[in-house]
Amino acid sequence: MTYRLGVDVGGTFTDLLLFDEASGAFWRHKTPSTPHDSSEGILTGVKAITEKAGITAADISYFLHGTTVATNAVLEGKGAKVGLVTTQGYRDIMQIARSFVPGGLAAWIVWPKPQPLARLEHTVEVPGRMDAKGREVAPLDEDAVRAALRKLKGDGIEALTVSLMNAYLNGAHESRIGEIAAEELPGIPVSLSHEVLPEMQEYERTLSTVANAAVRPVVSKYVSNLRNKLEAEGLKGRLSLLRSDGGLMSSQKAEEHPVNILMSGPAGGVTGALWVAKNAGFENILTLDVGGTSTDVALIQGLEPRRQRTTEVGHLSVRASALDVKTVGAGGGSIAHVPELTKALRVGPESAGAVPGPVAYNKGGTLPTVTDANVVLGYLPEDLLGGSFKLDREGAKAAVQTIADALGVTLMEAARGIIDIVNENMFGALRMISVQQGYDPREFALMGFGGAGPLHVNAVARLMGSWPAISPVSPGVLCALGDATTRMRTETARSFSRLAKDTTIADLVAVLDEMAAQTRNELLADGIPEDQITSEFEIDVRYAGQAFEVPLTITQDILEKDGIEGILARFDEEHLRLFTFNMDTPHEIVNLRAVALGQAPALPAAELPKGDGNPSAAKIRDHVLWMDGEERAAVIYDRAKLRQADVIEGPAIITEMDSTTLVEHDCRATVDAVGNILITLKAEG
Repeated sequence: MTYRLGVDVGGTFTDLLLFDEASGAFWRHKTPSTPHDSSEGILTGVKAITEKAGITAADISYFLHGTTVATNAVLEGKGAKVGLVTTQGYRDIMQIARSFVPGGLAAWIVWPKPQPLARLEHTVEVPGRMDAKGREVAPLDEDAVRAALRKLKGDGIEALTVSLMNAYLNGAHESRIGEIAAEELPGIPVSLSHEVLPEMQEYERTLSTVANAAVRPVVSKYVSNLRNKLEAEGLKGRLSLLRSDGGLMSSQKAEEHPVNILMSGPAGGVTGALWVAKNAGFENILTLDVGGTSTDVALIQGLEPRRQRTTEVGHLSVRASALDVKTVGAGGGSIAHVPELTKALRVGPESAGAVPGPVAYNKGGTLPTVTDANVVLGYLPEDLLGGSFKLDREGAKAAVQTIADALGVTLMEAARGIIDIVNENMFGALRMISVQQGYDPREFALMGFGGAGPLHVNAVARLMGSWPAISPVSPGVLCALGDATTRMRTETARSFSRLAKDTTIADLVAVLDEMAAQTRNELLADGIPEDQITSEFEIDVRYAGQAFEVPLTITQDILEKDGIEGILARFDEEHLRLFTFNMDTPHEIVNLRAVALGQAPALPAAELPKGDGNPSAAKIRDHVLWMDGEERAAVIYDRAKLRQADVIEGPAIITEMDSTTLVEHDCRATVDAVGNILITLKAEG
């Protein structure tokens, strides 16, 4: 028996999902997160879920983990004190940065420039230089290097970055400084730019490497602590972490290159949605991951999630592949308020979070939230989790009444107004990753997950025109499911910088073969068998003179079959979709990347017993809710008792351990073979 355990640590809850690879059976568990030390919550969850399944920790072969440790270190400014070694004359590289100012007109008046992760006083220069072709122009002055490193040691640095000019072409000087640093600064982790990001553009390369160094001690401490605790619990399986791009990396790699796990958390939801889509027979999916504080959205086309070449966390934007996930401050805990100045209802981005939480949770919250509005309208029944968790509807009503009074409307109108606004906020985020990227949302289904996603997915699907609205199996722990069902991934990059007309296929293949061998060897070192590794390539193309490029995914077979012309035709097609025009300018091939992938686990989705279409066996009780301007009779169902092919007429509420699904009055829901709830408009059958 092979068991895979997916663990996703969120701000409020730690979600666990244990998968039996042979039968497709799974167990799920939610336990409160322990922010002071995430491993405590994880171990509590591991003990509980192994007990549920009747196994021990020793039976788990794969421990797969999505974490926000690196993200939080950046957002909270708790990264390490980083020392930076640069080429002589380039000490101000982090201060000069890029002349980009966020926001609209005149934003520069009020925008304080963020403090660089490596301060000027912790930046040193060393003599020695490579030219633009990677040839040594001036030798490295090793005495000066030792003196510079001793200065940084005196400053008390906790991590070291070495980023020299043109090191992406020849990293010999950086490697030598790394060797000297091992002698002069024992125990201090060293990040070399030609290993972290071997691409041109020295600021982006330096920033990415500094970010890697800044979170390295924090991530290393967390991972080694977790590994030790799990081993003490008897777990002998492989520990892997989820990368920002949706693949897995070994825990040892994560300690060395934590810049690749900055967006590990949101990536789990997308990989989980991908697994559900495959099993449900959908190829094009928009994802709606609604938590307590924020909503994450992403786009999957042809079972391929969109990726981007940058990872953005707060003000930090680093060159590391990540899934294209957009976040908006709209969640179950988002607070509704009416500003005195405008007298117009606002929802979020402030959140009541887990503490004190919504008023309905009875944990001391006093401000009206989205969850309270859902309770008032009857969308969230008062007795959740089979009656073990009671919501305070009267308290929620009193809180939402303050909004009604401020607006001069009825209680129900105010509550529905809160829901409509938060749905519009989610709609806006979804437009950013679909319409604004040249995709028609009507060609996609919308999948809602996270604690509150299934509650809003029906209404947001209506705004988008994206049908069916899907409430997947175990929506509340879908991120943990994503951690458990994805595969190992690693990549490397190289700058190429040649005009396409001066490049032959042989030139490209020679470099790509070398890069493919490097990435394959990395996965072999992680214990992945040779016959389970596949390679893909990405080529960044732009019109000569443009400032940025468009990445294209390609295989070696297609490359050899279609040639350079095939790549350029694909670039023109993508450029037209993104920007609605093409140019007559020559094409330039800028960067090359090789991606090595392990085999995706063939995890089956367990089929539900067949039903006759009548869901009455799952009925809990009759219910009344407010929808479309009036009170309507509805039914509450227990999801665990639904059978495949059951049809539920709206309005209806379907409850389960980790989430609640709302079916609106002019819609109907059908349960598919593996238990997903598919919601469509009644008029369309």
